[in-house]
Amino acid sequence: MTGIDLNDPASVDDPYSYWARYRDMGPVQWSDAHRAWVVLDHAELSEAFRDGRLLSADRVTPLERVAQHRPLSFAKVVELLGGWMVFRDPPLHTHLRDPLRNVFTPRRVATLEATVSEVVNEIVDGFDQVIDVREHFAGPLPTWVIAEVLGVDATDRDRFQGWSDDLATIVFATDPHTTAPELATAAAEEFSDFFQTLIDRERAEPSNTLMTLLVEGAGDQLSDLELVGACTLILFAGHETTTSLLMNMLGLLATRPDLVEELRVCQLDTALEELLRVLGPTRSMYRKVAVAHDRGGQALAVDDNVLLCVAAANHDPEVFDDPGRLKLNRDPNPHLTFGWGLHHCLGAHLARLEASLALQALLRRYQTFEPVGRVPPIEGTVISSIQQPLRIKLS
Repeated sequence: MTGIDLNDPASVDDPYSYWARYRDMGPVQWSDAHRAWVVLDHAELSEAFRDGRLLSADRVTPLERVAQHRPLSFAKVVELLGGWMVFRDPPLHTHLRDPLRNVFTPRRVATLEATVSEVVNEIVDGFDQVIDVREHFAGPLPTWVIAEVLGVDATDRDRFQGWSDDLATIVFATDPHTTAPELATAAAEEFSDFFQTLIDRERAEPSNTLMTLLVEGAGDQLSDLELVGACTLILFAGHETTTSLLMNMLGLLATRPDLVEELRVCQLDTALEELLRVLGPTRSMYRKVAVAHDRGGQALAVDDNVLLCVAAANHDPEVFDDPGRLKLNRDPNPHLTFGWGLHHCLGAHLARLEASLALQALLRRYQTFEPVGRVPPIEGTVISSIQQPLRIKLS
């Protein structure tokens, strides 16, 4: 048996069996492949999410060290990511998150249903018989939704996707020292300039969109730089994760016609939670050990790398009955796809709304989803997604 490797195709093809091979060895194990501790157990993972003192989410300090050996322009990337609450620990995390907590509540997100539905219908109305899922659906949908709810002009929304893709080269790098910074630097500069202009416009002429709530909520609590960082995080996180979820779901529908029929008659909200458990875009979350401590029978030293393996926790037999089976009526379903505790995803309600309305529109308009060629595999250590082109014939 080789050690844990989240890039092993077997961990995606049959996650329950893959993680079952390691569970008896303890809830926390060392991975040579990732040079990191991997937390597998649902209970241990939930505790780790809450334990900010011991497991740090700070990605900015390492990037600041990297910036010392990069061109001065790379400082713009670090400056931008410095405003991302997901890369910060308390008390700075709390400072960045608190002004935004009331923006993405379930009640506020529910008011966006008509807007999101309009975007979904606009995209689906433009389909040809054969679509490239990322190019024609999974990529534009979350980008257009975020643009719409932030009051961005429709002519600008397509620019977001390119910026987001370029910034991802830094955000998802497990070792930023080895990542070429050029694309991310250009994206960070354009992101920052664009959102500063949007913030200035909002103060002069409020648009009565979520952007209004963001600017008003920030008030005097956040600097303009921190507010720009919050805006880019909302766009980036909403784009990358929802695109990945839609890619994974369409890949599954293309290979499981029986599941398509089951989705037509099931309780869709319940089914979506199961799809999030099994196909969710988060495979793991990166942490650093801030204080030496024992966890799961292992001694973790300061600065050790840790991967909180959501994929493994979402298949924990102590929590999920028959976890290797996709059960669209599974309830309750305490999956950890959106994180937990301090770092629970603020955009989770919006992601659910987008995915639900997208599924409804597709199931309403089409009977079959036939793959054109091979359906590519789901890949990724941090973000889990079909990354290669996926083409589907709709009928």
